[in-house]
Amino acid sequence: MKKILFLSYFWPPSGKATLHWPLKMIKYLPQSGIEPVVLTISEDTFTQKDESLLKEVSPALKVIKTKNWEPFNFYKKFLGKRKDEQLIASETVSLENKDLKHRISLWVRMNLFVPDARVGWCPYAIKAGIDEVKNNNFEAVLSLGPPHSAHLAGLRIAKKSGLKFYPIFIDPWVDIVYYRGMKRSNLTLKIDNALEKKVCQEATKVIFVTKSMQNDYISKYPFLEGKSEVLYWGYDEDNFSDIFISGKSETKTLIHSGNIFDYQNPKNLWRTIKQRIDSGEKIRLKFTGTVSPVIKNEISANGLEPVTDYLGFLSYQQMLKELVSSTWLLVCATEKRHVPGKLFEYLRSGLPILAFGDDNDEVDSILRESNAGQLFKYDDSAYTFFETADSFKTDLMSVEKFERRNIAAHLGKIIKGEI
Repeated sequence: MKKILFLSYFWPPSGKATLHWPLKMIKYLPQSGIEPVVLTISEDTFTQKDESLLKEVSPALKVIKTKNWEPFNFYKKFLGKRKDEQLIASETVSLENKDLKHRISLWVRMNLFVPDARVGWCPYAIKAGIDEVKNNNFEAVLSLGPPHSAHLAGLRIAKKSGLKFYPIFIDPWVDIVYYRGMKRSNLTLKIDNALEKKVCQEATKVIFVTKSMQNDYISKYPFLEGKSEVLYWGYDEDNFSDIFISGKSETKTLIHSGNIFDYQNPKNLWRTIKQRIDSGEKIRLKFTGTVSPVIKNEISANGLEPVTDYLGFLSYQQMLKELVSSTWLLVCATEKRHVPGKLFEYLRSGLPILAFGDDNDEVDSILRESNAGQLFKYDDSAYTFFETADSFKTDLMSVEKFERRNIAAHLGKIIKGEI
């Protein structure tokens, strides 16, 4: 078995959505002859907890937990929040909040924490990582970002130990979507770009979770041509094996799963839904995860509050049960390089998918190839989707390539140098 060190800032019992990919890769990599060792933080005080995810972690898996410096604890104190108060991700980066303390904290986050607010983990991760790989016959170091500061720690461990290095980009680095509209100084941007370039240059191979992100990075850094790969987010068939639907209600449900931010607002969709309800159709809206103030205000302004359920954070299996019990599935891509992870769980459900995203050819292509749904621009009313939704019959055979066992097998080949 080839051993790898896998850096993932988030790990169960954290309920952070971005940990599902590394969790499943680590679960299935041993089938490719690779033994992962996980390096993570000792305690995550930012995200909601999902204790059920602990069942996914093999007792045989070695997990190294280190100290970390969590700036969001100071953020709470600065804003006068209770220490145990749960932060809402979409609100921490909201530009609609004009409170002076919030605006100061945003500027500090965007300019003084480079590359991100989790950079304080780096010294702890580097020391623990170097100690672990020393004399233990490791093959490679993998790091998952965001937080992209994990890549800095991963690169340092790999260079110090003479190991191969594979950074995995779940989202872009310097121009990640929630930086849009933020004030970052020229010096901050210069340093951040230099760090991003260094990680990409010195990596054995860079792994992206969307083709459009890979293409964008190759345009920025031509040296990535031939030294980067795409591994989609995917879904795990095992998570769907014990989900049963008791029966469909006469009320149709449109559900959005996961956090939804200010910049993911299909404002004309809410008007379309109100019009259909006013014409006699029974429709409810459901949201799991956090919902931004802008979205909530739009829903309220359109008179949809009485038919809207804000379910908040749910365990992963609870979320899937809500998803497959719905009529239609709503997904909102943040930008043209973004293929939302939830899209793949939506595809596996077989239900009609209503997608929004400006110039997002990749999501459009996936939906068309699988006959799973339709993509609209953010200013579209999406009226035609509701008229034609019954015509979408997902080709589940075409979706199987996104099963995480297949993706993990591909990752195994990359690590072993077969690709």
